[in-house]
Amino acid sequence: METIVFDIGETLVRDDRYWASWADWLDTPRHTVSALVGAVVTQGRDNTDALRLIRPGIDITAEYAAREAAGSGEQLGEGDLYPDVRPVLTGLRDLGVRIVVAGNQTSKAGSLLRALELPADLVITSAEWGVAKPDPAFYARVLKASGAAAAETLYVGDHPVNDVFPAKASGLRVAHLRRGPWGHWWADDPEVRAAADWSIDSLTDLLSLVAR
Repeated sequence: METIVFDIGETLVRDDRYWASWADWLDTPRHTVSALVGAVVTQGRDNTDALRLIRPGIDITAEYAAREAAGSGEQLGEGDLYPDVRPVLTGLRDLGVRIVVAGNQTSKAGSLLRALELPADLVITSAEWGVAKPDPAFYARVLKASGAAAAETLYVGDHPVNDVFPAKASGLRVAHLRRGPWGHWWADDPEVRAAADWSIDSLTDLLSLVAR
């Protein structure tokens, strides 16, 4: 495996703070937001539908801008990373693997992630590319950033619709991660299992996978 490309949300970064901040902004108990996110996940719906259930007709783009203007906007720090992220990325680079981080996030999230100086060759978001998963054009950009053939590029993510199926359709190797609501809920789904080259419980599993 020459290049490993990582999804961001619930692969490298915990989404706790993200949803908690929306709950606080909408003056809704955090437990309620978490429960609704779980509900829409199991229905195969977009996670932002949880916010639409709380406030029907919400303009999420406008609310995001209002939060930023009020100083309650997007934040991302070292504590938002899963504990295995730094050691695994470092270990993979030591094994000679090129590391790319690419997910469906805002431009601000990209800047915040780069400020953390992860051991990665490239950190980029869908907003910065101007195309988002599961659009095949996103994975075309992934392959270009990979610098390797599709068969030598592994995409790691938790979401079947955004990560596993489109990455596989684009010819990449795929590792489905049992992490976060999507990763846990769909981990044993037969179609996800069949599409993924590997099903992993931790990023640490990648070290032995590459070493083999």
